[in-house]
Amino acid sequence: MNLQPSAHARAGVGNTVGLVLPGGGARAAYQVGVLRAIADLMPTEPNPFPIIVGTSAGAVAATVLASEAFRWQRAVDALESVWSNFHVEQVFRADPFSMLRSGAHWGLSLMSGGLLLPPPRALFDNTPLTELLKHRINWNHIQRSVRVGALRALALCATGYGSAASVSFFEGAPDLGEWERHQRVGRRERLTLDHLMASMSVPFLFPPVLLDGEYYGDGAQRQLWPLSPAIHLGADRLLIIGVRSEQGAGVSTRVRPKPQVPTFGQLFGYMLDTLFMDQIYANVEHVARLNQVAEVAPQAVPGVHKVATLMIAPSEDLRLIATRHVPSLPRSLRALLRVMGARGTGGAQLASYLMFESSFTQELIALGRRDALAQRDELLEFLSGAALDRTIKLPSLGGLGLSGS
Repeated sequence: MNLQPSAHARAGVGNTVGLVLPGGGARAAYQVGVLRAIADLMPTEPNPFPIIVGTSAGAVAATVLASEAFRWQRAVDALESVWSNFHVEQVFRADPFSMLRSGAHWGLSLMSGGLLLPPPRALFDNTPLTELLKHRINWNHIQRSVRVGALRALALCATGYGSAASVSFFEGAPDLGEWERHQRVGRRERLTLDHLMASMSVPFLFPPVLLDGEYYGDGAQRQLWPLSPAIHLGADRLLIIGVRSEQGAGVSTRVRPKPQVPTFGQLFGYMLDTLFMDQIYANVEHVARLNQVAEVAPQAVPGVHKVATLMIAPSEDLRLIATRHVPSLPRSLRALLRVMGARGTGGAQLASYLMFESSFTQELIALGRRDALAQRDELLEFLSGAALDRTIKLPSLGGLGLSGS
């Protein structure tokens, strides 16, 4: 096999940019900060993301950006306004009565074996979020964005509980086709609020959503290849906005002299962290390996082409930021977290996904903006379609880093 890069491989990558927004609960405020910086850096440019893919909480920003892609600066303004003024009660019912009723339901169902009350569908009632999004998103504007050329496709990712498939529901240009791979499919549909709520239905926390005769939940659950929807839809460059720093993945921030058994609350936070981010990092590394194949032996795997990836991730540990804002949570929610054993840094990990409070989200927005501006030149080069010296870009300590051929 000839391992010398061919002239075709040296041609680099295309200039169609896809935006990938993974889940992260309240941590998604960080994504809004990065988008704010991009809007400020490109104040007169049209939407730089013709392809937008969102999963879980990231699906909210993805939908708002896509539906207002023909005036994307206004979309970023709207996102920043909502996230800067968030409160838990806008997402799920956290008042003492609702929390007590939920706890009683779980208790009676458990003690009676489901005879007195059926098992609850979820821990929280997220009806307030449904009502908020119902009034904030104009779904007809997605087609308008496509018609005027400001958007090529929006995909919202969910998990089918019956089929066990990762489904990318997408709406976009008429020439885009569906796809099917092992346990992952791309399905063209007219997107609705139900698709968005399904993508955000974190198991146990929020109830699943019925779509076309099947119940769906959070899109990150079976999403082994979270970058593939954007690539299937035609993206050559992927900007990924993560919600976890490299040093913020464990249950604690330091090695304790005497190890302590993680509590349920700490393990649940760890599970969410794994669910939302580990597959992203693994898929970026996989794309890097495919890029190397395309660079040195493009004939070895027909159809493989280079895809540039750039990840922006928090430069600070969001768990430590969350610990400063726990007192801002409703008292009843703080009590629930204590019952679950969500204490210390590991407990803050869980709290950070539920911390839809303005003091926390504003700090994350500011952090996201700073991190993006710190990579201003590289970010503008990546988004402008300029020829890239390095076609493989990976996250590293410090939030945003590179490695390449």
